[in-house]
Amino acid sequence: METRTIVKEQKLIPAKGWTPLAVFVVIFIVAIPMIILGARTGGWGGIILGLGIFAIPASILGLCGMMAIAPNDSRVLLLFGEYRGTVVESGFFWVNPFYTKKKVSLRVRNFETGSESTPEEKDAAGKIIKKKTRTIGRPSKVNDSDGNPIEISAVVVWKVTDTAEALFVVDDYEDFVAVQSEAALRNLSTRYPYDSEGEAFSLRGSTEEICAQLRKDIQERLSDAGVLVIESRISHLAYAPEIAAAMLQRQQAGAIIAARSRIVDGAVGMVKAALGQLQKDGVVDLDEQQRAELVSNLLVVLCSDRNVQPVIQAGA
Repeated sequence: METRTIVKEQKLIPAKGWTPLAVFVVIFIVAIPMIILGARTGGWGGIILGLGIFAIPASILGLCGMMAIAPNDSRVLLLFGEYRGTVVESGFFWVNPFYTKKKVSLRVRNFETGSESTPEEKDAAGKIIKKKTRTIGRPSKVNDSDGNPIEISAVVVWKVTDTAEALFVVDDYEDFVAVQSEAALRNLSTRYPYDSEGEAFSLRGSTEEICAQLRKDIQERLSDAGVLVIESRISHLAYAPEIAAAMLQRQQAGAIIAARSRIVDGAVGMVKAALGQLQKDGVVDLDEQQRAELVSNLLVVLCSDRNVQPVIQAGA
């Protein structure tokens, strides 16, 4: 059975940094004349010299505990590998200088599925020489529920809500969000058809429902990563190039059939109204054969996709 340690975020409110800053600066400044004075005098001078020598590295170490946090930013504090808390309040603070401070952004971010990320590069000293980059997203090619190959991509908007889970539960939470979003989108695409008739859900016809389901699927996959999915929207949806032409003809045929059906319905209504109006006004008396010929001629005129060319009888 899989065992996994879940670390929950603990808010930490540190001391303001201005007073410690002033104290350590004063100690550093005072330490210099103490060293000079201790070196020139005997007796107690050795103690003064030792205090001055000790005060300089102590003040520098104390200054290492300073940190400035911008709005919608945070610092995760570790003491020799043990999680001690997260500072989410913006401002200038002082904490234990032995704390390891990891920066985690709480800003809203977005990306498009199908993009590829390049990891950051560091030198031997651990300094970042090339930052992480991400390419422009490309549509993913999958099969819908009918087996038709389609191209689909989505834009996902998200942010970190639990810094401890984001850092300590998953290895790289940014890459984790990208991979799981891509997997959720592919899984969703296989459960619905590209297009459908009637009330059935489809990727093209039920945009709002599909986007809501996609957000839910992604959030379930990121439940242990300390990430909140704010929104997910399909940004590209189309048939794959190899069947796009055939599907276009199919859509055109459906549109033509629908248009013809509507034309026929309208023509039948007009013929019915014309016959009723002729009979009501007594314009002409028609037998069954004449009525059939009139109906046939009217339907040809009304349903034809070309201009009517009347025929005039010149003979007796």
